[in-house]
Amino acid sequence: MSGLAVACRRVVHIYRAEGGDVVALSGVDLSINPGEMLALVGPSGSGKSTLVALLAGLMRPSAGRVSVGTYDLGKLTDAEVSRLRGTEIGVVLQGAARNLLPYATLHRNIWLAQRRAARTAGIELDDPERILDLVGLRGKATAKIDELPPGARQRAALAVGIAASPGLLLVDEPTSQLDTHGRDEVLAALETVNHERGTTIVVVTHDAEVGARLGRAVTIRDGRVGAEGRGGQDFAVVAGDGTIQLPPEVLGEFPPGTLFTVDHVDGSVTLVIGDSR
Repeated sequence: MSGLAVACRRVVHIYRAEGGDVVALSGVDLSINPGEMLALVGPSGSGKSTLVALLAGLMRPSAGRVSVGTYDLGKLTDAEVSRLRGTEIGVVLQGAARNLLPYATLHRNIWLAQRRAARTAGIELDDPERILDLVGLRGKATAKIDELPPGARQRAALAVGIAASPGLLLVDEPTSQLDTHGRDEVLAALETVNHERGTTIVVVTHDAEVGARLGRAVTIRDGRVGAEGRGGQDFAVVAGDGTIQLPPEVLGEFPPGTLFTVDHVDGSVTLVIGDSR
């Protein structure tokens, strides 16, 4: 299975509530290439989990467009989106236990996750043993969830997420409750899946080290794409509406409402505040 491309264009999502509406995403533009690994990094409440829920089709955007592969998710019926989640989009929720049946063996957990895809023409599925091998759990097919240490449970959740050979795998906070060793095991499993299958992988995390390990990290702050890290270097990102979020340390010195003029000379851009640069 080859990876699926992802595209978000000016995506807005608003949670309706009696006490007042909450804008979780405010004009997000994001492109992910097929087979790419990307981390969505940001603190709690920044909008990153909301964005992943939209990519999974678990919610619909209030405005804007979300595309996965050739599908515009906003134009699909609930049944069509549900079919995608059983075949072409894999989702691993935060907390390994939410993805697994504790009374079933790992083999049966994977088999149950493959049922919809097995009934779909044209999809070739790996044997559960092969999937467990892919995430570093060889020989654990007959084990049950409560017999595994935390890192292995999270990798079991990944095994269920890739059971149907999806082109896009969405993983929410897979390392948040793990020690360094467990974190490294989970990241190694994700890298193996990406390398061997070409799966596009999007990981939600608050850990900057996880973002650096995945190669490309996009920071979500206040519902917008704030910055992007590639190869250890951070970049500011111009959104589709022309806005750009300044780094927090800059905003600390020049708060919202500060007036700038912009000099653009020979490919360099300089912000000018009053009479000083």
